[in-house]
This record gives sequence, C-alpha cells and structure tokens, in this order.
Amino acid sequence: MKTKQAMSRWFPLAAVLLAAAAMAADFPPPDTVVKTTSEDVLRLVADDKDLRNGAPNKLVDLIETKIVPHFDMTRVTRLAVGKYWNDATPEQQKVLVDEFRTLLVRSYAAAYSAYRLVKVEVTPLQLAANDNDVTVKTRILLPGGAPPVGVDYAMRLNPDGWKVYNVTVDGASLVTTYRNDFSAQIQTAGIEGLIKNLKERNARALAPPKK
Repeated sequence: MKTKQAMSRWFPLAAVLLAAAAMAADFPPPDTVVKTTSEDVLRLVADDKDLRNGAPNKLVDLIETKIVPHFDMTRVTRLAVGKYWNDATPEQQKVLVDEFRTLLVRSYAAAYSAYRLVKVEVTPLQLAANDNDVTVKTRILLPGGAPPVGVDYAMRLNPDGWKVYNVTVDGASLVTTYRNDFSAQIQTAGIEGLIKNLKERNARALAPPKK
C-alpha cells in the first residue's frame, strides 16, 4: 500500500521533470541562444551601413526580428507591473504588454545606436537536466578601453524554447526599475493611467524631431 501511495504521489512529479528534460533537449541551451543572437545581430550591423550609423527604423526592425522573439514579453510585463497585474482586465493586460514591448524596443534601439561598436562575451553555462530557470552572464566590451559592462539575462524554459524575462545591467534590474516606476504611476492614476503614460511615451518616441 505504501508503495502504491508513493507511486501515486511522486510519479506525476517525475513525469513532469522527465518531460521538462526532454523539452529542454529539443531547444538550444540558453547561453547558446544569447551567444548566437548577439553574434548574429553584431554581424548584421557590421554588414549594413545604415545600421552602423544608427538608423532608428532599421534598428527597430532588427530588434523586433532578431531579439524580441527571445523575450517572454508577457512575463516581463507582468513582473514589471508586479502586484497590480491581477487588478488589470485581460484587455488591459494585453495593452500593457504591447505598449511596454514598444517602449523597450525603442529604448533598446536608442541604446544600441550609442553602443554599436561592441563585442559580447558569454560565460558558458553548466546546465543541469532539470534546470528550467537560469541566469546567463555576459560582458559587453566597449571600444576605446572603457570598462566592460556586465549584463545578466534571467531565462526560463518555455514550451517554445528558452526566453528572457529580465535583464540586469551592472546590477540594475530592468524589471525592478520599471516596477518602481509603474507602481508610482498606478498608485496615482490607476492601471489606465499607466497605459496612458506608456502610450504617450511611445508616441513621443515616434514623433519626428522638431526643426
């Protein structure tokens, strides 16, 4: 009887772990995802004069096609909104994800145009069979002998592969930084106030520069 009880209790867990291990084996490991993506993006920039010169629309397209697919934007947004996420309706949650994604892409494009002549070192990761949540550590080597920048990617194994859900740059967490910002806005103006603010910020980013 005890054997039956033990089997009924632990077999489902064992099956889940086995399924997770099998799923992990079907996808490139997380450090490989970061390394190949970084190399691919840097190569494309090196081969394209407009990208090298920081053409904003091309940089946005590059990020949308080569970088964003490796992010779990729903999870990133949920973590950034924090305890207020469940206060939002499903429709509001979708808008938050869309607007936050646009904000991050534009911010990434602006940062990339300033630091495009870089190299990226990825620390090899020792991945255990049942690991499904890891941190990939990298160093961005800046030109001119400037001190390298440490960038860590928190990644989780999803049904469609390893996805980034947080980025930490020299100890500053993207999720935590935005959570503090979003929390203050929600306390003042609610979920709709945050959505309005994100839309306004994105609209300003898309507006042509004043002459």
